[in-house]
Formats: sequence, structure tokens, C-alpha cells
Amino acid sequence: MKYGGCVYITGNRSHSVLYIGVTSDLPARITAHRDKKYPDSFSAKYNCDKLFYYEIFGRIEEAITREKQIKKWKREWKEKLIDKMNPGWIDLYESLWT
Repeated sequence: MKYGGCVYITGNRSHSVLYIGVTSDLPARITAHRDKKYPDSFSAKYNCDKLFYYEIFGRIEEAITREKQIKKWKREWKEKLIDKMNPGWIDLYESLWT
């Protein structure tokens, strides 16, 4: 998967916690979340290891701008964004490899 940047939303199994992040290598970053590579991080502490949403951009700067925008949103708006791309809130991790 080749791109300049990606903004993504992960969450826990019960969908009670959402984490918004940005990366230039989505498969590697989500693998790090799943493996709890950084055990003291927010995502590890709250088990945000399910990939529910992502957007791909040509440049990392675009992804960072979008991440900052989404982080300011109300939770309801974030949920609607996820619902639009992924209505069943399935873990999209496996789709990164196909």
C-alpha cells in the first residue's frame, strides 16, 4: 500500500473508546497497535486495536491536517464518519493485506 499519508480511527471491542492517528505506513502502524508495541500508549491502555476507518492522502501534510480536523469533532460526528465507510464497524485490518 503506497501513499503519502493516512489518517485512521481505531477503537476497542465495545466501541466505547476511539483513537485518531496519522501515519505514512498504515499496515505497520495498525500492527503496532494490535501488538501493543508501545504498552504505555493511550491506544494500548484502552485496547484500541480494531481499525474502523481510514483515509489515504497523497501527502502526509494532508493527512495531518485531516487528523487535526477530525480530532476536534464531537464523538457523534466521528461515529457518522465511520458509519459512512464501515456501517458494520468491522475490523478493517485484514483488508489492508488484500
